Order: sequence, then structure tokens, then C-alpha cells
Amino acid sequence: MTPTELAPAFFLAAVVILLTCRLVVLVMGRFGQPPVVGEMIAGVVLGPSLFGLVAPGASDAVFPPELKPVLYVAGQIGLVALMFHAGYEFRAHAGRGLAGTAVTVSAAGVLVPLLLGVGLTFASDGHVPIFVDGVSVWVTAAFVGVALAITAFPMLARIITEQGISGTRHGSLSLASGATDDAAAWLMLAGVLSVASEETGPIVKALGGSLLFVAVLLLVGRRLLAWILTRPGLSEESRLLFTVAVLFCGAWFTDTIQLYAVFGAFSIGLAMPRHEASERVVRTIQGATQVIFVPMFFTYSGLNTRFDVFADPAVMAFGAGCVVLASVGKLGGCWAAAKLCGEPGAVAVRVGALMNARGLMQLIALNIGLSAGIVGDELFAALVLVALVTTVMTVPVLNWLDRRDARSRAAGEPADTAAAVPAGS
Repeated sequence: MTPTELAPAFFLAAVVILLTCRLVVLVMGRFGQPPVVGEMIAGVVLGPSLFGLVAPGASDAVFPPELKPVLYVAGQIGLVALMFHAGYEFRAHAGRGLAGTAVTVSAAGVLVPLLLGVGLTFASDGHVPIFVDGVSVWVTAAFVGVALAITAFPMLARIITEQGISGTRHGSLSLASGATDDAAAWLMLAGVLSVASEETGPIVKALGGSLLFVAVLLLVGRRLLAWILTRPGLSEESRLLFTVAVLFCGAWFTDTIQLYAVFGAFSIGLAMPRHEASERVVRTIQGATQVIFVPMFFTYSGLNTRFDVFADPAVMAFGAGCVVLASVGKLGGCWAAAKLCGEPGAVAVRVGALMNARGLMQLIALNIGLSAGIVGDELFAALVLVALVTTVMTVPVLNWLDRRDARSRAAGEPADTAAAVPAGS
């Protein structure tokens, strides 16, 4: 398709995506699910597992193959805006005393599901058709382990914001742990890609580039952002333009070093000065871009998902096993680590429930694995199932915990209310 043909195709697809997302969000909202969960489900609905199955002709007309790269790029704009806002908000709510606990929780949340995923993959060798020809079992096992170790940090940030718990101890601790968790998981993913390609370049580039990025951000980036946002006489349009330029530079660099654009965006958000002008710029960037462009990434991922592979009982069993081990490993591991660090039980279990959400970042990792040729349709669908189930269960689990504690207090039983205490308390 030529650019003049792609433009109207994009606009039609955008209308279908946005209206479908809004409809699914409204439906899922009746079940207590936050909008981000509805958007993720809408992406799957628009893929070959439903829209493509029911109306294949209409699906091909709305989503021609040439349009997929355009949807991917548009989705990146939404993800970058979302993570920029998450980084800015994180600074406001990250109280003191979180660092040590966050690192411990993050380490447990990575290591336990990683080992469980590797073990399940090796146990499936020769029994489940999830392996790609020419890709070693070790590479596949490592990829599954990393995929189960990932926490969906952008979704985590959005769920915490939408639930109104960003200022609580468990909300702030989950944000800190999730950011550390995903940084480690993406470095491990770079290592898996290095092994798969039999080259050391990706992991060296990711490690060296991340150190360079942090150094430049600390020495130059913070001062530049402070100058942009506090310089007298600079117009609002200029502040917005220069901030977006810095944001996109950070996203470009971290994408180039294969640490993914969302981490550059999150880091730029962290570096933003606390100022009234900053609030206006962040709200402007986050508003329309998140509403319009984030659903396009979910749709891009949904177009790569085929749930008909679950007709094979072995694949279905593998997917179910991944869901169980992912939940036990992440929720249980993070809960145990938080308890060992002295966190109250109410805080520890809520941190585990929040960290268990994988949706967005796992979808990103799966798309990278698919493009690298180390993930096939069966494994892709099995791990998308993990992303869906673990994310959908997050809010109901949190609500159940709140109801349980409320019943305990009403009955006059001792209830641990520390989860509601602000992070800085």
C-alpha cells in the first residue's frame, strides 16, 4: 500500500479500535475492572481469535497487513506518554525507606517465577508443541522464565492511579518494586536475545547504554528540564515542545539500546522538576495521547494472537500451567519477600497482588520474541493467556482483600490497616 492508501486505512482502523475499546471498557467496568483491562481485552477481541474468526473479510479490510507497523508506531506514542506520567507521579509518592524493601521484593518477584517458568518449559519438552525449529530448548525456557518474571509496570501504575492507592504504602512499594523488576527483566531478555542470536552485542549494548543514559540524565537532563520548565518568559507551547523533544530523545535512545522506549520515558518523568508548569505539561502530554494511542498497541498485539491453538489439549495445559506458576511465583514470592523485610501482612499481600499483573510489558516482550523468531503461535497464545488472567485478577483480589479486612474490623477482630498508611508515614 502507498502512503496515500495507508492514511485512510489508518483512520478507519483508528475509529474501529477506539469505539471497540470504549465499548469493552464500559462492559468490563460493570465487573469492577479498570479501563486498562478493558483496552487489553479489546485488543484480543479485534484480533484473529474473534473478529478475524467471525468476519475474516471485514478484518482483512480494516486491518490490512501493511497497517500493522503503523499501529505499532502509534501505540509507542501512547506507551511513552503513559510511562512519562508514571515516572512523574512515582516521584511524588515514593516515600523514604522504600529502596531496600523494593529491591528485595523485586528480586524475589523475578527469581521465583523465572525458575518456575524454566522448569515448566523443560518438563514440556517433547510433550507440547511450543518450540520453534532451530531454537534451543534453553533459549525457549529462558524466554518463558523471563516472560513470567515480568511485571506490567505501565499497567501497574495505571491500576494504582485508577484505584486511588498511589499514596499508600503498598501502592508506592509496588511502583518501586515494579520499576526495578522490569528493568532487571528487560536486561535478562536482552541476554536471551544475545544467546539466541549467538552474539554478545545486545546485552553489552543494553548494559553499557543504560549506564550512559543514566549518567547523561543525571548530569545534563535534569538541568535541561528544569531550565525548560522554570525559565521566565517561555511560552506554554515552547515548554511543551521542548519537553516532548527531550522525552522522545530518551525513548529513542533506550529503544536503540534494546531496553525499550518505555524505560526512557519513565526515567524522563522521574527527572522532571516538581513545579506548576511541570504539572500542566505532564497533563497535556498524558491526556489525549494515552486515550487515543495506547489502545492501538493492544490491538497490534491482539492481531498477533491466535487462541485457536488451544484446540490442542497439550497447549491448553501448558498455558494453564503458566498461569498457575506465574501467579504462585510472583504473588507468593513478593509477599514472602515483603514479609521478610518487616512489612505488615496487609501491605505484603497487596504488593504481591499488584506485582502479579503482567499485561502490557509481557505483550511487549512477546512481540519482541515473535519478531526475533524464537516464539511461535502456540507459545505466544499461552503467554498472552498469562497476561490476560494475571491482569484481570488484580483488581478483584485487591477488592476481596479490602472486604475481608472490613469484615474483620466490623467483627471487632484485630485488622492490619497499615496498607492504607501513606508511603511517607
